[in-house]
This record gives sequence, structure tokens and C-alpha cells, in this order.
Amino acid sequence: MNNPLNEPAAGFEATKRTARILEIVQLIAGNPRRYRRADLAQCFEISERMIQKDLDIIRNGLKLSLRKDRSGYFFDGLPQLPTTPYSFSEALALLTAARTAQLIPGVNSADLAAAIARLESIFPATFHALLHDVTARLPQRADSAHRQAMLTLLHRALIEQRQIRIVYAVASRGGATSKRIVEPYHMLPYGRSWYLIAFDHKQREILQFKIDRIHEGELLETTYIIPANFDVEAYLGDTWGIMRGAARKTEQVELLFEPEAGRWVAEETWHKSQQSETLPDGRVRVTFCVGITPEMVSWLLYYGARVQVLAPAWLRERVAEEHRRAASVNTHSLEG
Repeated sequence: MNNPLNEPAAGFEATKRTARILEIVQLIAGNPRRYRRADLAQCFEISERMIQKDLDIIRNGLKLSLRKDRSGYFFDGLPQLPTTPYSFSEALALLTAARTAQLIPGVNSADLAAAIARLESIFPATFHALLHDVTARLPQRADSAHRQAMLTLLHRALIEQRQIRIVYAVASRGGATSKRIVEPYHMLPYGRSWYLIAFDHKQREILQFKIDRIHEGELLETTYIIPANFDVEAYLGDTWGIMRGAARKTEQVELLFEPEAGRWVAEETWHKSQQSETLPDGRVRVTFCVGITPEMVSWLLYYGARVQVLAPAWLRERVAEEHRRAASVNTHSLEG
């Protein structure tokens, strides 16, 4: 017999999953070939098995032509909606609902801003001042205690191309904060957080900012233009992951995975330089030409004894040393 007390929780989980599936569709549609299954699992903090179920729903339930290549997932065409006339009251109701949706997770801010702009264009010029007044009520400030508000604020700065003044905690300085004015170029979900790529007026260069370290944000009236030659892929370069500043020079990495782990690794594209080869004994040799970061070391540690680092030698020793330290810490804990 079903427990009625579980019904609200089940309904909440279903709502969360629906919102996640919608966000996955929007991420892939807006960034074709950017996300692999592992990237999506990290982004939403769930297992790859659960992400695969969501992708199956997108393919078979929503009937969208979801495809995948070595770089990531993409849609082979999306349905075009027919033009639909609205009455004045319907358009006003839709515009109000769209404004409210800006506070709901799972709805892409850029797409929503475009939809709002289209709806606003329906109204006569005499209504523009009133509609602008509605826009003015959107967040102008945010603090890190409200992550969703901070994301909304940063998305708005990016969409409207307005500078934003932030208070940022620098990890390398023990969390000391500094004020700076930045010009957002790109918002990137990665792992369990979001990152802002922006031109920093303090350092006079393009930098990355982890959203969770932005303590305060204030939207300014000053506008800017994103350089036409800015490309986020070129900016991130050959780095493994997103820790661009922590990357070493690009070098050849050769790994040898045990059969089961190797099949799993070869299924995904972890880096654009990846080459995989299945050996006669079932093991899988994987090579990269990459700027090694602490993220890559952590990724290798995850596979434990199921992977051998064949090259470079310093990376093999680094992984071995980390395993020795982990064994030592856990041995002492048991003895204590």
C-alpha cells in the first residue's frame, strides 16, 4: 500500500527531474557539442546513469533528434513553432508569466530574455515605458547567500552587456575579498558550480570567476561590447577542465586502462585531443595532448588501480604519491 506521506516528495522529485530535462535541452541547444554525459552528470550532481535516462527521455519521449559525436551532444535540427496571434490580454498574461519564470531554475535566461523581447515588441509604443518599468524591477543587486539571484543578475548583465561591480573572494589569498568591475563574456556551468568568464578592469585581462566566490554584485549602467574575436573554446585552449591558470604547458599523456574502466572512458570524449585504442587483451590505451591541471590528477585518482600512467613520468609519480599518502592517512586512522 502506498504511503500518502511520500506523495509530496515524489511529486517534488518529478518536478525537479522535469526542470532538469528542460535545462539539459536548453544547454545542448545553446551549446552544441559542448557537453558530454560526464559533463552533464557533474553539472547536475547526479550519476551518469541518471543522466542517460534523461537523455533517453529527450530522444524517445520528447522525440528530439539528439545526436552525439566525440565533442559532445547536439540536436540534428529542432522543431520550429508556428506563428501564433495573441489577444492583448493573452500577450500581457504571457509577458507577466515570463517575468515570473526568471526566478525559476531550469529556464534558460538568454532564451527567456529573447522571448520577453519578442513579447514586448507586440505592444504599442505607448506601453514601452510601462514595460521598461517592469524590467527595472528585475534584480539590480545580489549577494552570495542567494545563488539563484546571483546567477540571474550575472545573466542579465551578460544579456544586456552592462558592467557589474562585484566583491570577489580570492582562493589563493585565504578568501580575502576585493572589489572589481567586470564585463561578462560567458557563463559556464562546470562540475558543481558555475563560472563567469569576464574582462576584469582591475587586472586588465580576461579572467575566470567562480560564482560561489562572488559575495556581492551590483549592475551598473555602463555598457560594453564583447570583442568579435572572443571565442570561449580558444580562451580555454588545451587545458584539461576549466582551471586554465593552473595548467602546465601542453604535453603528451599516455594512459592504460583495465578493460571495464577503459570501455567506460573510451565511451566519452574527455578532451578534444583524445585518442583511444583497444588492445588485444581488452585493455584500452588512451592518449591526450593536454595542459595538465589538478583536475586531471583528481580524475586519474578516481580510477585507482584500474589505470596506469605511462607518460609523462612526473605525472605517474604524482599519482603514485597521492595514492601512497591516501593509504598512509587511512592506515593511521585505523590504527588510532
